Amino acid sequence: MKDIREVYQIEKKVMIRQYEAVPEQPMGKQLQVDWGETKQKTTDNKEIKLYFIAFVLAHSRQKYMEWQARPFTTRDAIRCHEHAFQFYGGRTEEIVYDQDHLIAVSENAGQLLLTTEFQHYVNEREFNVHLCRKADPESKGMIENVVKYIKGNFADSRVFSDIEDWNSRALQWLQRTGNHQVHQTTKKRPAEVFLL
Repeated sequence: MKDIREVYQIEKKVMIRQYEAVPEQPMGKQLQVDWGETKQKTTDNKEIKLYFIAFVLAHSRQKYMEWQARPFTTRDAIRCHEHAFQFYGGRTEEIVYDQDHLIAVSENAGQLLLTTEFQHYVNEREFNVHLCRKADPESKGMIENVVKYIKGNFADSRVFSDIEDWNSRALQWLQRTGNHQVHQTTKKRPAEVFLL
């Protein structure tokens, strides 16, 4: 195709995605969730792969994360949701996810189907699920930025000893840095907005 364009001087059409500002969400409306992984040096100078789940409240930008030393299962994700709800003191009306295999299994005539275990959890906890388009990180940029922030700030250059210590240090980092520093968009500290 490239050769044909060159021979006949046909320019390739560049698709430009149209963006529009997303209105600020009211308190209690939306939580965004995503998963990430990092490789960390250990105290015995080896390397270990760690996995985390990150949460961010859309209104305040208050963050929460939890780590483990093995890939997540749906049961792990549900446990971490409960810990996040305890951390926040409640849950939001809507939770935004990408089409991760831990929560979504397939599509049926445009309708996304949740895993049986996760669908049961959603029914029990009564929140709305919003699944973003597949392979479209820009549709949930808030949590994508949080995942990058966790990798580049909390996890970067830290040495791993054990998972309990790692999670304890993660919570300390959230209190000291992740939820304390002024957010670039809101120009406010997430921890202070969260307390309003």
